[in-house]
Amino acid sequence: MCSEESVNLQRGMNYKLGGTYSVVLMSIRPNAPYNDRVEEDGKILIYEGHDIPKQTDLPDPKKVNQPMYYDSGKPTQNGHFFLAAKRYREGKEKAVRVKVYEKIRPGIWAYNGIFALTDAWEEESNQRNVFKYRLELSDNQDLNTRVGNVEIAHQRIIPTSVKQAVWKRDQGKCIKCGSTDNLHFDHIIPFSKGGSSLVAENIQILCARHNLEKRDRID
Repeated sequence: MCSEESVNLQRGMNYKLGGTYSVVLMSIRPNAPYNDRVEEDGKILIYEGHDIPKQTDLPDPKKVNQPMYYDSGKPTQNGHFFLAAKRYREGKEKAVRVKVYEKIRPGIWAYNGIFALTDAWEEESNQRNVFKYRLELSDNQDLNTRVGNVEIAHQRIIPTSVKQAVWKRDQGKCIKCGSTDNLHFDHIIPFSKGGSSLVAENIQILCARHNLEKRDRID
């Protein structure tokens, strides 16, 4: 993930990373720090905003409202995403494009595709206010993972439980060559040909090279 983005991602929300797109890190694993969720078979992601940093001289981050602005008046990452969604709703600019990575196991992140930021709001949760962001899977996935100068297309979200089952079954390596670098969850029967994202039997792990070679073929 970090090598793909050419930056050490230290936070879960990264507005206009590199100036062209944004990046968020999500998790729906048990005990995840934020209440993210996936709807409509992976086409919609409801992403929760982030708390103030945990510091010894500040209140428990889970007991205070998530911040929109810093004390200086500049927007936090919450604020940047919230204001961008507002500008989109008001017709002032196109929806911000967001690359989404999902934590499926400690130290293991899966790329979920490119989403459009279409809405944002505040809601009460455990006696404090948190931000929620609506991300819709984009039909245009042209910000693709690259290997050299070749692009890899991505499909809709594969459920976390399916990814975890496939990772365990395939032992976290490419089933073709055993590589553990730059891995991808691949549809055995391509999604474009009716293959399901919802069952482990139709998902396998491939390295970038073998994923590129396969494309939409059915082996």
